[in-house]
Amino acid sequence: MICKTIDNLDVYYDVQGNLQGQETLVFLNGLTQSTVSWYFVLPYFKEKYKLILIDFIFQGQSAKNADWRNFDTHAQDVSTILNIEKINKATVIGLSYGSLVAQHFAVLYPQQLNKLILVSTFAHKTPYYEAIELSWWRALEFGGYNLMLDIMLPSVLSENYFSKPIIPIELMKESRKDLNQNKDAIFNLMRATKERKDFRKELEKITAQTLIIQGEKDLLLPVHLANEVHLHIKNSKFEIIKSAGHTLNLEHVPEVCKHIINFL
Repeated sequence: MICKTIDNLDVYYDVQGNLQGQETLVFLNGLTQSTVSWYFVLPYFKEKYKLILIDFIFQGQSAKNADWRNFDTHAQDVSTILNIEKINKATVIGLSYGSLVAQHFAVLYPQQLNKLILVSTFAHKTPYYEAIELSWWRALEFGGYNLMLDIMLPSVLSENYFSKPIIPIELMKESRKDLNQNKDAIFNLMRATKERKDFRKELEKITAQTLIIQGEKDLLLPVHLANEVHLHIKNSKFEIIKSAGHTLNLEHVPEVCKHIINFL
């Protein structure tokens, strides 16, 4: 489905699962992912919960030609969709880039939030992270998304995944290329992270029950970054997935979903 954002842009979202379910789960994508990226996760939840999947502006089937937007504006788009669907409260599950949108949503729209689940998350940047961010930016600038993806994958997938991929690496590359050939759109997504200030103090405003899930072998966002999120959200629960990398909607899916189900 397509709806209009407050600034009149087309944002795509999909409603699945148990449409009569008493609870709604909202899934927010990683940087260059789309709603399709939750394919292996959804079967664990579709019988009990109403599911809403969203492509942020600049992602997937949403508008690409717009000025860059910060995480507050992305969060506003999520709020708009909930209002259109007449959902008073939802549990928001955000992965990586989507977890940052989820953090801002939790601060700005607490009245619409039931529970918060942050997967592969962080609230501040380190020099190490900024070095990786710069390498992705330069790769996109000089080689387009194809080169960026080649450089990204070793940072966002664990060594174990390369040995036993749930989706073969070459197939993953081909499927992602079709969705991410608009270089300016990816720059606009990345700019939100590039411009984002340290958000740790803001996290202290979050009152919703919160679960944080992080991969032990996440090279992009080492465990200590997620632990900082945990320390700044009162009474949050922190789970570390052994031997897992960054992209936890593709790695260790049964274990990740078990933690989410137990939390819900």
